[in-house]
Amino acid sequence: MTTHDHDHDIDADLQARLRALPSERVPPAHAWQQIAAQLPARHTGQPTVLPTRRARRWPLRIGLGLAAALAVLMVVPTPTPPTPRPSPLQRQADAIAAEYQQAMATLPPAQIGSDWQPALHELDSSATHIRAAIAENPRSRYLLNQLQRTYALRLELTQQAVIAAGLPS
Repeated sequence: MTTHDHDHDIDADLQARLRALPSERVPPAHAWQQIAAQLPARHTGQPTVLPTRRARRWPLRIGLGLAAALAVLMVVPTPTPPTPRPSPLQRQADAIAAEYQQAMATLPPAQIGSDWQPALHELDSSATHIRAAIAENPRSRYLLNQLQRTYALRLELTQQAVIAAGLPS
């Protein structure tokens, strides 16, 4: 007899014994009584096997409460920190920008040629970058001077573009 035949005989014997087992076994009644005596009693004094409906719902209530709290946190706006007061240098930069805007408003509207646009755009970009640098370093007098110089160049270039377009400045 080979090992394979021996394993087959054991498998057949095991399967026959498994088929002979009853499909369901019910413990005797006194076993249920012992189990019930060991379980905590309900408020009525009767032993219980299954947890009450109220006991099963408390995790659901906690979960719903946490979800509601999270929803409130998501909806209620958080207070924004107060914006710091501008430094004296930043106030001067704002004044220079306002003067530049007023000077630009005095120029007649003109169609500035496309050959002027790159230089004007570059000066506008420089002014924006200088203003950002002043916000980061509000004590830099050098940046304020550069902003004033940039606005002056922008105004002068715009005046030249208006003259070149044939309009009086």
